[in-house]
Amino acid sequence: MATRHRNLVPALILLAFLGVACSRSGQASSRTGSLNHVALDLNVPATFRFVAFGDTRFHDPADTEAANAAVRRALVAAIDKENPAFISIGGDIVYSGENPKDWEVWDSETALWRQHKTPVYPALGNHDLHGNLQIALGNYFARFPDLQQSRFYSLNMGNSRMLVLDSSLEELSGPQGDWLRSQLDGLPPSVDFVFLIFHHPVYTSSSDAKTMGGGHSARSPEQALGQFLEEREQHTRARFVIFNGHVHNYERHEHGGITYFVTGGGGAHAYPITRHPKDLYQDSGINYHYLLVQVDHEHLTVTMNKLEFKDGKEVWTQPDSVKITVFATSNAAAR
Repeated sequence: MATRHRNLVPALILLAFLGVACSRSGQASSRTGSLNHVALDLNVPATFRFVAFGDTRFHDPADTEAANAAVRRALVAAIDKENPAFISIGGDIVYSGENPKDWEVWDSETALWRQHKTPVYPALGNHDLHGNLQIALGNYFARFPDLQQSRFYSLNMGNSRMLVLDSSLEELSGPQGDWLRSQLDGLPPSVDFVFLIFHHPVYTSSSDAKTMGGGHSARSPEQALGQFLEEREQHTRARFVIFNGHVHNYERHEHGGITYFVTGGGGAHAYPITRHPKDLYQDSGINYHYLLVQVDHEHLTVTMNKLEFKDGKEVWTQPDSVKITVFATSNAAAR
């Protein structure tokens, strides 16, 4: 088993566990969070792996309507055993961002990750902002002090860059839009993969019609963002890979050279969905899961790890996996 990464400062972990917000001079207060971005760096081996998933809804385990606590806990334990370089959560970490008890459930149920010093890099979801915004963001930033109260940020690791957006803000205009363009304009040649993490999906088989138990349609801001990114991909050597949540299921779509994953099977109330014919995963049932992303120099593999309970026992399968290869420089120039 690989040595666990230890880039988190123990004092910061203690502060996060105690719920003490971290602030830096020059940053906006936690009332709205900073609209400046923070750039983070993580030392990883040449070949590394991380986990992506979302819509965990940490909350009172007795409220089975909001989330399935048994699934959530099983996912947390299984992810820990993967020994990932880090964990990416695509939003809706808790059921209600302003509720301190929900965050206390997060503190308790993810203690294993802190014990093993596994970094967590989250995106904000709509449930994380529920209630009083000042209180909700205060609770959020207290758990993630490395973000320095920034609602969108970048993470550089090895041959990859991760861009985490807040889809409750303007994505293509304003401070976040300017930042996104500058990040894509300034990609160094050494970057093979750009991971974009934001809560609301660009493509989804789901629908606001709530057929078969619930769901969400893709919103126009994310559709515009997808069009922008697909245009940029045509002139970029690095491969863009997008992880979204919001829909409580798993989906895989490919458009314009970009692979889009919906990874909202972290334990929130499940949405069975009617699959679009172009959805590359066609299981219309419940898909609690996490994604294991294994990154090499020129390619990566994303494997969906699905959890079911049968006769009270965990049953794990890997019903979907895809390999994504970086574009050759000559191909990118010709695209």
